[in-house]
Amino acid sequence: MLKQGLQQKLQQKLSPQQIQLMKLLQVPTVSLEQRIKEELEINPALEEGREEESDDREGEYEDPFASGSDSEADKDDHSEQNREDFDLSSYIDDDETPAYKLAANNYSPDDEKREIPFAGGITFQEQLLEQLSLRGLNDRDFEIASYLIGNIDEDGYLRRELESIVDDLAFSQNIITHESDILRLLQVVQQLDPPGIGARSLQECLLIQLQRKEHQTVELKTAAIIIRDCMEDFSRKHYDRILKKLELEETELRDAMKEILRLNPKPGNSQYDNQKNTQHITPDFILTNNEGNLELFLNSRNAPDLKISRTYQEMLDHYSKSSKLKGKQDKEAVLFVKQKIDSARWFIDAIKQRQQTLMLTMHAILEYQYEYFQEGDETRMKPMILKDIAEKVGLDISTISRVANSKYIQTPFGTKLLKSFFSESLSTDSGEEVSTREVKKILEDAVNSEDKSRPVTDDQLAQVLRDKGYNIARRTVAKYREQLNIPVARLRKEL
Repeated sequence: MLKQGLQQKLQQKLSPQQIQLMKLLQVPTVSLEQRIKEELEINPALEEGREEESDDREGEYEDPFASGSDSEADKDDHSEQNREDFDLSSYIDDDETPAYKLAANNYSPDDEKREIPFAGGITFQEQLLEQLSLRGLNDRDFEIASYLIGNIDEDGYLRRELESIVDDLAFSQNIITHESDILRLLQVVQQLDPPGIGARSLQECLLIQLQRKEHQTVELKTAAIIIRDCMEDFSRKHYDRILKKLELEETELRDAMKEILRLNPKPGNSQYDNQKNTQHITPDFILTNNEGNLELFLNSRNAPDLKISRTYQEMLDHYSKSSKLKGKQDKEAVLFVKQKIDSARWFIDAIKQRQQTLMLTMHAILEYQYEYFQEGDETRMKPMILKDIAEKVGLDISTISRVANSKYIQTPFGTKLLKSFFSESLSTDSGEEVSTREVKKILEDAVNSEDKSRPVTDDQLAQVLRDKGYNIARRTVAKYREQLNIPVARLRKEL
């Protein structure tokens, strides 16, 4: 049975202006500059520069479609000249194909577009091929060696089995060969620079580098014996077993270890890192300490000078006062100008609201962590979560999260990520709430001050924290240690 009825429903929806503000709020300074350039390109009503104070009619216009809009018939010569100089017919051409018929609309306009830039220059494999071309190989051997270089990964290792490479050459290159030929040409590849390239394991990589040394000293020969015969004990840092097995003195082992530590376990990674684009961090905030008084500034790039084009304002004003809005093209021209001015005004307002929200949030963080920002001592940092700042400034947690995301502040003790100021809390034996960052700082100091010949274990670190009043389990200590990228005690052992 069908029924008709009235129903009241309360629904909350974000306006396009709010969506635009949220998107601008979460981007860092560098991305904001790019976003402003894009808006200047697509919106001719938006210009760079400060708004003139004498313009009292900024943003005010009459709707030509409202009643009484065509009551005035007088035309100003200056406005008529502007209309002739700036013809909107180039924007509105009924003969052209509409843009919506030429564009694919298979994604939402709210989706973020992430594009990966491609860096130019010579690649790591191309550098190896240049060296290989100087080896005087015949065409067949050159093709096989080139195929081996193509299978080398970013670390500089050949991790494929030789048997699989033989099959690949037969099926893909129509080259029939044997493992002995592959091994012979692999040795040629391993003679290329950087030393250690083309190795099949860490042990082989280190041995190649030791053998490539010009002056074979006693320390280098001892290091080669350690890598060749005691690689497992060396990787596990069982130095006592190495001393006993090779009948070495501790000083001899220490000298050999110095030579091994100079080697590169990832020879290809150094070349790969050189090809990467260096990422420069642009701080969004600048904090200075003026004799104990903290002063916070917003990066000037976050506060660009934008204004609405005077030409567009005068043009809309002319159309509003004109009594000759007869044709469809004139009405479309008015609608076009009005939309562009509204879009420019919304964008300028969104930029201003972004500045206000950034400063409001950062002032709240600065006030909350005032003792930390005075000296930069992480033990002075208080436990702080997004909810604490959201309640302080009266904004939503998601808004605070957008502000803290990818934003940096330049302080007298370094450039810091805003997200690093947020941490969970722990309770001490006395019931005091402390930040987990404070506990991690104590752990890091304890590891740095330990005796490297006898590094402290996780149980001992937990006992150190308990002695200081932090009742933390051993598994929690292990978790914090991993977050600090500190290896276990056995791997921190040194001679």
